[in-house]
Amino acid sequence: MKKLIALLLAAVMVCSMAACGGKAKTAETTTAAETTTAAAETTTAAAETTAAETTAASAAETTAAGSDVAYIQGKGTLVVGITDFAPMDYKDDAGKWIGFDADMAKKVAEKLGVECQFVEIDWDNKIMELSSKNIDVVWNGMTLTDEVTSSMECTNAYCNNAQVVVVPSDKADKYKDADSVKGLTFAVEAGSAGEAAAKDAGYEVNSVASQADALMEVASGTSDAAIIDLLMAGAMIGEGTSYPDLTHTAELTTEKYGIGCRKGSDLAAYINGVMKDAYADGSMQEIAKTYGVQEALIAQ
Repeated sequence: MKKLIALLLAAVMVCSMAACGGKAKTAETTTAAETTTAAAETTTAAAETTAAETTAASAAETTAAGSDVAYIQGKGTLVVGITDFAPMDYKDDAGKWIGFDADMAKKVAEKLGVECQFVEIDWDNKIMELSSKNIDVVWNGMTLTDEVTSSMECTNAYCNNAQVVVVPSDKADKYKDADSVKGLTFAVEAGSAGEAAAKDAGYEVNSVASQADALMEVASGTSDAAIIDLLMAGAMIGEGTSYPDLTHTAELTTEKYGIGCRKGSDLAAYINGVMKDAYADGSMQEIAKTYGVQEALIAQ
C-alpha cells in the first residue's frame, strides 16, 4: 500500500513539473512573439518615415527642376552673383550693395517676396556658380556674348555698352585707336568681354580678378593699359573719381548687357516682366539716373 501511495505522489509531482515547464515555454513563446511584433512595427514605422522623407525630397526636387521661381520663393532668397563693379554693383559707405543692377535685383526680389542676397563670385566661374546653385542669377553688367547666351537662360538686353581702352591721361594723345595701342600690355578681367576683345585683337594680356583690379594695374604702372566696360569707365576714371589721372580712348567693341539665369529657367522671363513694368512706370529710368546710366538704358 505504501508503495502504491509513493508511486501516486511521484506521478503527481511529474505532472506538476510538466505543467510548470509548459507554462514557462508558453510565456517565452508569447514574449518572443511580442518582441517580433514590436520590431516589425518599428521597422514599418521607420520605412514609412523614410518613404515620406524621400517623397518630400523628391517633390522639392521636382518643384526646383520645374520652376526656378518656385524654388527661389520656397527657400526665401534670391542669391545674386556679382563683382565689385561701379556703377552696377558696389558697396556704399555703410557696406551695403548698391548700383543700378543691385537696385533692380532688389526690386525683383521684392516682387518675388524674398530676401535679396549678394555674393561676390570669381567672374571666370560664373556659369559653374549658377549650375551648382551657389547663386540664382548673374546680374553684374554682363555682356551677352555667344558663350553666355549658349550657357545661360538670359533676359532681354537692358543696357548698351562698349569695351574701351583706358590709359594714363598724359598718354591719351598717343593711343587714340585700336592700331595705336598694339604693343601695349593690357590688364583685363579674367573671363570678361574685355579679355575676349583683347585676345581677338592679338594684344598682350595680363588677366586679373576684376575690372577694378585692372584699373589699379594701370594706375600703378604694372600694365600699360586696361580694357574695361564703358559704363564703368564713366563712373570710375577721370576728374572727380578714384582715378583722376586715367582716361578712356579707343572703343574696341559695342555690346549689350543682359542678366543670366540657369539654362531653361523661368526666372529670366519673370525678370523680363518686372523690367517691362518698371520701364513702363518710370522707376527703371529713375534708378538709371541715380547711377548715371540713363543714356545707356534700352527700352523694355
